[in-house]
Amino acid sequence: MTSKKLVNSVAGCADDALAGLVACNPNLHLLQGHRVALRSDLDSLKGRVALLSGGGSGHEPAHAGFIGKGMLTGVIAGAVFTSPAVGSILAAIRAVAQAGTGTDGAPPAAPAVGTLLIVKNYTGDRLNFGLAREQARAEGIPVEMVVIGDDSAFTVLKKAGRRGLCGTVLIHKVAGALAEAGVGLEEITNRVSVVAKAMGECRPGDREEDEEMAASLSEEASEALLPPGPMPRAQWSPVIHTSFLSGTLGVSLASCSVPGSKPTFELSADEVELGLGIHGEAGVHRIKMATADKIVAIMLDHMTNSSNVSHVPVQSGSSVVLMVNNLGGLSFLELGIIADAAVRSLEGRGVKIARALVGTFMSALEMPGISLTLLLVDEPLLKLIDADTTASAWPNMAKVSVTGRTRIRAAPTEPLEAPDSTATGGTKPRCTDSKQMVLVLERVCTTLLGLEEHLNALDRAAGDGDCGTTHSRAARAIQGWLKEGPPPASPAQLLSKLSLLLLEKMGGSSGALYGLFLTAAAQPLKAKTDLPAWSAAMDAGLEAMQKYGKAAPGDRTMLDSLWAAGQELQAWKSPGANLFQILTKAVKSAEAAAEATRNMEAGAGRASYISSGRLDQPDPGAVAAAAILRAILEALQGQGA
Repeated sequence: MTSKKLVNSVAGCADDALAGLVACNPNLHLLQGHRVALRSDLDSLKGRVALLSGGGSGHEPAHAGFIGKGMLTGVIAGAVFTSPAVGSILAAIRAVAQAGTGTDGAPPAAPAVGTLLIVKNYTGDRLNFGLAREQARAEGIPVEMVVIGDDSAFTVLKKAGRRGLCGTVLIHKVAGALAEAGVGLEEITNRVSVVAKAMGECRPGDREEDEEMAASLSEEASEALLPPGPMPRAQWSPVIHTSFLSGTLGVSLASCSVPGSKPTFELSADEVELGLGIHGEAGVHRIKMATADKIVAIMLDHMTNSSNVSHVPVQSGSSVVLMVNNLGGLSFLELGIIADAAVRSLEGRGVKIARALVGTFMSALEMPGISLTLLLVDEPLLKLIDADTTASAWPNMAKVSVTGRTRIRAAPTEPLEAPDSTATGGTKPRCTDSKQMVLVLERVCTTLLGLEEHLNALDRAAGDGDCGTTHSRAARAIQGWLKEGPPPASPAQLLSKLSLLLLEKMGGSSGALYGLFLTAAAQPLKAKTDLPAWSAAMDAGLEAMQKYGKAAPGDRTMLDSLWAAGQELQAWKSPGANLFQILTKAVKSAEAAAEATRNMEAGAGRASYISSGRLDQPDPGAVAAAAILRAILEALQGQGA
């Protein structure tokens, strides 16, 4: 069975995607008759080198997202995971070469300064871009080409060389900065070739040229570029380096699928694919599922292992640019976790992270995975990375080192608590000494922990199935707090402390609602703690929940249970009211109200977005609230308070 895709047609999806990007970006133009996107200000490029790149579609935002001042001049896109046509590549070369030509066919206002083709190392891309280059040169257009291979997956030498992956984007940036500064075609080609060759691609017979260019690099970069000792020209082959300036390694939880096709490979639930490319092809290893920290450690170990022919010579003291690239289908939550793990792991190895780029730069459709790219940098190279660009997909990153800066700000000081009259000679608290409250809270926690799975099951019908988990998180937070010492004897202070604890630890809307309820309920108890004051506390809590939660009785929420109990607790305001008699009635009313939510149509909360026909169980929040009240009653009865 083929996967579902939001496309108009399989055949036209690449055209539609590029058209959509151009339609929403006034700085881009489509080249008529071709799947080519170009800067809309081509005529302003006179005197500067044009940069063209591209490849198959499906890698968005690469490559068209990197068109802009300071990066690419244009992009030629093929069908999904397919090299672009020679004719379209040649048309793009001609278009930038003819920029500035008058409508009468007059020659350009300024001499052509040439075009550099930046090509990822795949056979189809090399052939098609190479053929277009030869045809353009035959027409007298100055064109050069660099081939990028930054794959660190393979531990032994492959005849085809290293695959071009996300590190190509860094080449776009370096070349774009040079072009924007007015550097000539030959110099840009040479300087970019230093980085490109160090990534793994070089031409036969370039030993002397490499030695000359390497002399301009830092010692670490020079050692990475050139193999040690003399080497006859006959032995100088396209990929011979034992170490490189840059490397990229990918890992994925599953495959991707080309529109109209099935996934390209299958993984079991406990497997992860390591060292895969960007076209849905399988990787070099299948490893067991592990934590993000462990996966990142495995990746970095593989990328920097000196026995790996394509390793990056990163060691303690090295300075690198780190790219954490979403392969298309990973959540931003997971991406952040991976980024944190990568930074901690590299800094733990003594590596200085000069810059960190986190986001989606070169994807493989919807593949749920990431790639890590490391580029060894010195200050001159870093300045090119930092140079301004208008490319929409290049991140707005700070131009300062990631390593060495302070990441934690001290927490604000908490205000001193105001004196509580009930703790300093006011009305004596009723049923609220510290030991009693510990027993009550422990009973509530035990109850909620026991209901975790039941509440989650109820919540799955109307929400994300985590109501029980959320309440259990609150219970464990309270248990941990109680272990730290006795709770305040003052009811007002107790409720205020519980409010802060739940707001911080419980999370979700439930944590906010309970926090509101307890904060408001604490206020009437600052002066008195008799039964009328507890009834007033319930009223204040309910009022706050309705004011900010926008729920009302009958909306199928936790408020239904609490409201029903609150109505019964009004009797506490009468002289001579009986604590247990009224509280028992309140609990029974809360339980009946919770059960009644089974037949209600949700008017608030996440359940309000669900069809009422699917809501045939009680509201989990209402069930939890009623259970809390039952636990309080039983704990107090057990003490004979």
